[in-house]
Amino acid sequence: MMRAAHLVAHGRPPELVQATAPTRSTGQAVVAVTAAPITPLDVLCATGTSYFGAPELPYVPGVQGVGTVIEASHLTAGTRVWFPSSAGMTAGDGSLAELALATEAELVPLPDGVPDEVVAGLGLSAIAAWMSLTWRARLQPGEDVLVLGAGGVVGQVAVQVARILGARRVVAAARSADSRERAISYAADDVVELRAGDDVAGLAARLEQACGGQVSVVIDPLCGVPGSAAAEVLAEGGRLVNLGSSAGPSAEYTSATLRSRSAAILGYTNNSLTNEQRRDALTSLLRHAAEGNLTVDHETVEWDDLPDAWARQADGQARRRIVVRIS
Repeated sequence: MMRAAHLVAHGRPPELVQATAPTRSTGQAVVAVTAAPITPLDVLCATGTSYFGAPELPYVPGVQGVGTVIEASHLTAGTRVWFPSSAGMTAGDGSLAELALATEAELVPLPDGVPDEVVAGLGLSAIAAWMSLTWRARLQPGEDVLVLGAGGVVGQVAVQVARILGARRVVAAARSADSRERAISYAADDVVELRAGDDVAGLAARLEQACGGQVSVVIDPLCGVPGSAAAEVLAEGGRLVNLGSSAGPSAEYTSATLRSRSAAILGYTNNSLTNEQRRDALTSLLRHAAEGNLTVDHETVEWDDLPDAWARQADGQARRRIVVRIS
């Protein structure tokens, strides 16, 4: 038997239970989980209202985790790994348990120098930030970058990665004062407050002023009014990468704005990545983290506090990435 979190009702925090330990099949590995984050995607899937459909109950949530290999076909027992999960998106259990099944081909062996909780805090959100800038936006040294939603993990990492990749100027936009102060500590050149009553024209003017003109790349996890406004400050050949819709399900871009600048609106999802792309991205991120150039604001909670932590994430009260210490 093992400790596990079971989601038994859509829209409610999981319950802590004793469950039967999993048995692996061909192509799978058994991982002893040490740390796993509670992410917005976990909460969204658990509501039963995501575009993946309502997950079958009960199940163990958790779309990613960190731990050590107990049993696998190719990796040595004891290998420290990060792993993804499709829990809540397809049938099957995730990372919020003492033992988890993972697809062996998706395991990423971890280097020394970055604690498990930091790896878990970075995870898929950091991969999204890295790949949005490198693969989708193809950021070049010397270009200017605007990061919307800089309070979230994607935004936090995007600010730091843009600097690592040689951006000339990095501007961050966020709602809370804490998030804006943190962006400055991560070497953003300037910050813009996102306000509940923002209109497109007004916000676009404030963004352009902070950016010192137009920008080559926008990282947009928000959509809505911020995404619409950011499109107005794209430079010639500019690229806006959208990878979320937390400010609204849609944004408006005029034909004149895009065509006059040969600008591009690009979509991004981690689901499009190959195993090799995901592994290479995380390996690069952790190298920079080990060198002290990259981090993520997170809090670590103990196992018994998991239901309360989940409720805080679901209610929008979590001010940083929550990571559960499991063993």
